[in-house]
Formats: sequence, structure tokens, C-alpha cells
Amino acid sequence: MFTPQMLKLLGTGIWESLYMTLVATFLAYLFGLPLGLVLSVTDKEGIRPVRPLNAVLGFLVNLLRSVPFIILLVAIIPFTRKIVGTSIGSTATIVPLVVSAIPFVARMVESSIKEVDAGVIEAAQAMGTPTFRIVTKVLVPEAMPSLLTGAAIAVTTILGYSAMAGFVGGGGLGTIAINYGYYRYQTDVMLVTVALLVIIVQVFQEVGMRIAHRVDKRVKS
Repeated sequence: MFTPQMLKLLGTGIWESLYMTLVATFLAYLFGLPLGLVLSVTDKEGIRPVRPLNAVLGFLVNLLRSVPFIILLVAIIPFTRKIVGTSIGSTATIVPLVVSAIPFVARMVESSIKEVDAGVIEAAQAMGTPTFRIVTKVLVPEAMPSLLTGAAIAVTTILGYSAMAGFVGGGGLGTIAINYGYYRYQTDVMLVTVALLVIIVQVFQEVGMRIAHRVDKRVKS
């Protein structure tokens, strides 16, 4: 089990899983964060309601969220090939990970923004603060602890998606678990990869929660 070749393979798998997860999370937030803000602001109870825009964006987000990742992974293979030139490997897996994670992130951001105290928003509006400044100087800072908690959840969710990509040669620990644990019946390899994934999830979750706790102004130091 713990031969130099297997240890090297597991090391590569850990690196690929972290690479896919972190890059996909960054790109998902690059698009999902502004999308979530727009959904919150244009909601009927938002600071600038725009029902038609909100309805269209909400429909698209719900549509993408309702597609299981493994199906989405296969369905957008032509799109993935156009973007990165291949449909297998860790880099190729990032594309469906981002597409799947954007609506998830958008809804989490929207939920976090809606938790902001209405009194704070009303005070900013009463002072004539422009909408953009309310979003950047009030909504986002006030919702930061919740946003960071959501980011920790998003990272662990995307890591789980990356493991599922192992069924189609997506790389990372998921591919090792499938190739050795499933196809070759090496249960020990399967258990080790599962243990490594659990450890990585726990680390991400703990770091994310600690950061959220530190920036939460409601928590006394």
C-alpha cells in the first residue's frame, strides 16, 4: 500500500484536488458574488427592486442548481473542450466545477446579504448614500462573517464535486479512489483517499469558521 509509487500518486492526488478546489472556488466567487449581490439588491424587498431582472436571473440560477453535477459534467464536455482544449484532467474539471458552483455561491451570497439588519440599511438610505456605496460599504462588510462561513461551505462542497469527477478521469483523489478502490478492488487505497478527503474538508471548514469568527464584530474578543 504505502510504496514510494503509491505515496507519490497520493501526493499528486492531494495537489490536484487542492488545485481544482481552490481555483474553482475563486472563479465561482468571481462570478457568483456579484450575481448574488444583484439578486439581493433587485429582489422585491431589496434596496433597488427590479422584478423582471430578478426573475430572469433567479430562473437561470435555479435551473443550473437543479442539474446534478455528474450530469452537468458530461453535458458540457464540448464547452469544456473549447475552453481548455480537453475534457479530462484536473484543469478540465475546473470548468464544470465553476459552472456548477456559480449558482450555489450566488444563492449563498444572496442569503447572507438578506441577513443584514434592515436598520443599518435604512440609516444609510436616509443619509442619501448611493446604491453602489450601500452595497460595498454597508451590505458586504456587515454580511462578511456570514459570507466567510458560506465560503467555507462552498469550498467543501466544491471539493466533494471534484471527487465525483473521478468517474470521468477528472484527476485528484477522486480518480485515485475510482481507479484503485473501485476498478481494482483495492479497498485500502479507497479508505486512504476517503480519509484524506475528510481531513482536507475538516481543515478547510475549521480555517473558514475561525476566520469568520475573528471578523464577526458581534463576537467579543
